[in-house]
Amino acid sequence: MIKQNKIFQNYLQALIFILCLGFLFYYVNKNSNFQSSNINQSAVVSKTLDFINKNLLNTTKAEVKEVKQESGVYKITLKIENEEAPIFVSKDGNLIFLQAINVKEFEKSQQQNNKITKCEEIDKTNTPLLEAYVVSQCPFGLQMQRVLNEVIKNIPQLEKYIIVRYIGEIKNGKIEAMHGDEEAQENLRQICIREEQKDKYWPYIDCYIKEGKTNDCLKITKVDLEKLNNCLKDNSRGLNYAQKDFEKTNKFNISGSPTLMMNEKFIDEFKFGGRSAESLKTIICCGLKTKIEECDKTLNSEQAAVGFSANYKNSNGSNSGTCQ
Repeated sequence: MIKQNKIFQNYLQALIFILCLGFLFYYVNKNSNFQSSNINQSAVVSKTLDFINKNLLNTTKAEVKEVKQESGVYKITLKIENEEAPIFVSKDGNLIFLQAINVKEFEKSQQQNNKITKCEEIDKTNTPLLEAYVVSQCPFGLQMQRVLNEVIKNIPQLEKYIIVRYIGEIKNGKIEAMHGDEEAQENLRQICIREEQKDKYWPYIDCYIKEGKTNDCLKITKVDLEKLNNCLKDNSRGLNYAQKDFEKTNKFNISGSPTLMMNEKFIDEFKFGGRSAESLKTIICCGLKTKIEECDKTLNSEQAAVGFSANYKNSNGSNSGTCQ
């Protein structure tokens, strides 16, 4: 164990010099094989490994475990003895970096650490807005829609303070989602109903969260199918609506379903009682500048069922997860 620790310490000490050596290598060693701007990935990885083993490691050798392309550079995961560590190499092979800061991950971490946890921390306004970011086939996204649906069924006056937004992206004119095309199309369907047939949105959700039977729910809730299909086919409508949701997810680095924001600030629903109708009602009412009498109504405080379920509550699995 002592020997392994010493080897790893030597390895870390060696890698600390890589950044400086990389720059020095770029400016001084003009005859190096790294100089070609047309080196392909395998050549860059091979030359990088050769450089490290020849110049930085003496008693042991590094191996390449994984190579990925991230943000215009190669991320190479090295294995030395039983330890692993990433390094980053420019695509021309000229620069080697020991560390890199992922700006989005850093900002996301900061945001998660600054979630609102108390009623008094919520900004008071006459028009508070609770935004729930989900994907339509995430068990925990369905759970959040179930909770909000329960709030609206019991206190319809709060509906105007709630909006469900969707996580995804548009590539080459096509909507995408974390669980594949079926989910992406359902996201788009729900977005179109939300935007163009607002009075049908929550009745449709009330049906969909039970078994996920799209066609049956469209019939039961009497959604205008012609209008819906036109929205789905017309990119200036459906995809345009979706893109506005995705712009917000990008702005706030949202990737987890569900994620809650109140007046564009992250909310920790578990500090308010979890994923229950009473908890979400409380959050909304905390944002009202002038309290309405309906906020005094006590709703179901049990944690809502996860996934598709005909019941508000069941005992299947965890109730606090997130789809990433």
